[in-house]
Amino acid sequence: MRELSGSQDGFGGDLRFGETGPGAGLRGADKICATIAEKSMPGAGSKTWRAFLSAAAGEDGNQVDAIDRVGEGPWYDRLGRLVANNKAELVGERPSGADEAIGDDLPNEDGVPNHQPEPSQPEVDNHDTLTGSNQQGRLSGSTATCNDWTSASGDRSSGKPRVGHSWPRNFGGGGGDFNMAHWISAHEAPGCSPSVNLVDAGGPAQGSTGVGSGGGYGGIYCFALTP
Repeated sequence: MRELSGSQDGFGGDLRFGETGPGAGLRGADKICATIAEKSMPGAGSKTWRAFLSAAAGEDGNQVDAIDRVGEGPWYDRLGRLVANNKAELVGERPSGADEAIGDDLPNEDGVPNHQPEPSQPEVDNHDTLTGSNQQGRLSGSTATCNDWTSASGDRSSGKPRVGHSWPRNFGGGGGDFNMAHWISAHEAPGCSPSVNLVDAGGPAQGSTGVGSGGGYGGIYCFALTP
């Protein structure tokens, strides 16, 4: 995300990636997914990729729910390990059908664990992943998508994007609007501005407005419509 954005702070909540017009945020995010897939495995970028993102309005002006964007399954990671066979397995605190090696640490585009990508190095605090979605994979709310993934505003005028956790921030659920183990919908990020924070500081600093300030790099989940 840093490389494609051209910034060490990443894209923030603006994922248009050169796209314009209605639905540009979702189309740009899909293009980001395809570009990253191609870099990881030449030829993979030719598949149809979808970012697991919800939006208040897509190209036709209607609500878009992430769970409806990603096909019917099954889905596998870069190394061929099962993530989920179908939507019923996919939608849960953690994907219920996932290979035990990745269920609690959904890997990156190279099949590398997010939490500790370098086994010889300390763990990395990079769990927050943009979704804009509730725990069923549907739009969390009108202020949960950074103006449908077109805004990197630093003044919170674009809302606070909903994020999931690629690995459980702690093991177990939560109360109210928090579930620190949920891969789709854990809590709100402080804002939509670009930011990367990979050091565990116990949560965002007071006054933070960045998508990654609670521990992340503005990452997104990417799914191919065919294995």
